[in-house]
Amino acid sequence: MSKFYITTPIYYVNASPHIGHAYTSIICDCMARFKRLGGEQVYYLTGTDEHGEKVNQAAKASGEDVSGFVDRVVGNFKKLWKDLDVSYDFFIRTTQNEHKEVVRKVITLLHSKGDIYKAKYQGFYCMPCESFWTPTQVKDAGGVCALCKREVEKIEEENYFFKLSKYEGWLKSYLKKNPSFIQPKTRYNEVKGFLDNNVLADLCISRPKSRVSWGVEFPLDASYVVYVWFDALINYISAVGYGSDDDKFKQWWPADLHLIGKDILRHHAIFWPVMLHALGVSLPRVIFAHGWWKVEEEKMSKSKGNIVNPYTLIKDVGTDALRYFLLREISPGADGNFSYKAVVNRINSDLANDLGNLVYRTLNMAQKYFDGKVTARKCSLPAQFKKTLAPLAQNYAKYMDSLNFPAALDLVFAFVRVMNKYIEDTKPWALWKEKETSRIEEFLYALLEGIRIVSVYLYPFMPAAAQAILRQLGLKEELLSLRECKWAQKETYSIKKEKPLFPRIDVD
Repeated sequence: MSKFYITTPIYYVNASPHIGHAYTSIICDCMARFKRLGGEQVYYLTGTDEHGEKVNQAAKASGEDVSGFVDRVVGNFKKLWKDLDVSYDFFIRTTQNEHKEVVRKVITLLHSKGDIYKAKYQGFYCMPCESFWTPTQVKDAGGVCALCKREVEKIEEENYFFKLSKYEGWLKSYLKKNPSFIQPKTRYNEVKGFLDNNVLADLCISRPKSRVSWGVEFPLDASYVVYVWFDALINYISAVGYGSDDDKFKQWWPADLHLIGKDILRHHAIFWPVMLHALGVSLPRVIFAHGWWKVEEEKMSKSKGNIVNPYTLIKDVGTDALRYFLLREISPGADGNFSYKAVVNRINSDLANDLGNLVYRTLNMAQKYFDGKVTARKCSLPAQFKKTLAPLAQNYAKYMDSLNFPAALDLVFAFVRVMNKYIEDTKPWALWKEKETSRIEEFLYALLEGIRIVSVYLYPFMPAAAQAILRQLGLKEELLSLRECKWAQKETYSIKKEKPLFPRIDVD
């Protein structure tokens, strides 16, 4: 059995989760479920990034002890992942002793190799991003932080540095030889362009406790804590046994897919590969940076007051409908513009009119004509189905592997629409009047078999709906496997009709 190790970024706990966090975790969950459908052994890692001065400040603003504040916000993330059917295998917290011990081991090892040194720093610091910037970078950004465009603070202090510059040539060479390492192509070009036009400066990996008190104590000097980004990136290896469980580490590393938002691309595509290379650890296979969900073409942010609350969406439209919209509306590499109207239109069109209507009226006919028990008389694939079912079977996995979820769903719903047209063309109500019982049973069997296959393909996107379809067909969840997508796998269906999967939503 092959393995698939997939990760989300670990989410910063200075505030509760929003729709952007949900989107990242749902993409990873869709991929994890798809790989499990194919029989692969999956390790899906997510978690929380819990150190840094921003967290400390957020705790003080809320009037809470920082540990209690962090535990409360982490609980919000875990609850949301449960409500969104996110099937992670391990939830890592950077405040866990096991992780902190690995961070200390990594720094000690890099120091022994001569890759960490102490020096005086003069430059600019952005508190919201917790990032240092050179005078040139700040000037080029218009006197503000190059990432968030907020004001920066001029500072001078001693810190510990990691020799990032030592590996600049190696990183450029690696990217040139491995153009698929960073995806999509626009993000690869972005990183390559940055490296071509900038000299890679050494990375400051400590903060004095006098300024930042909440963090992993620096192993070389107790008067410092570890820079939050250096600490956070190490989670991807600490979670699978680096420095503590060699067998587990050999089983899962390298990661097959690091999924991140495009705003943290530089940390993952420059800092992280160099850190791993300096440690003598192989690199992850793919770093994929997805786009943002915007509201009225603006990036969501607390300062703009346009954060979309995922709990509200779950309450309004349901978990599976929300998952479907986020995965169907845009390809992960692109930005999307969020609106409630778009959500409702997508649900009413695809889920209520097409899928929900197909399932409900097919089950109704099975109960009406055969008391819910339909047996195959002929197992041949209807000619009407061939043109859409064949490309679905041939291309589904290819699109899923490339995270082209809209294309995969296009194939599935093309087949759904063909089945709906099959009902209109066949006119089973007319056949019933003519007592064509055998033809109706063949017709219904074909629909039920098609719906069963659709449920498997839809499972990564809408797990609860797929399970509900199988349950109403009288089948078990164990049949959720790509091996079960062949035609005429079942001889008899015993229908147990439930309420409609996706009722229409009133636009008003």
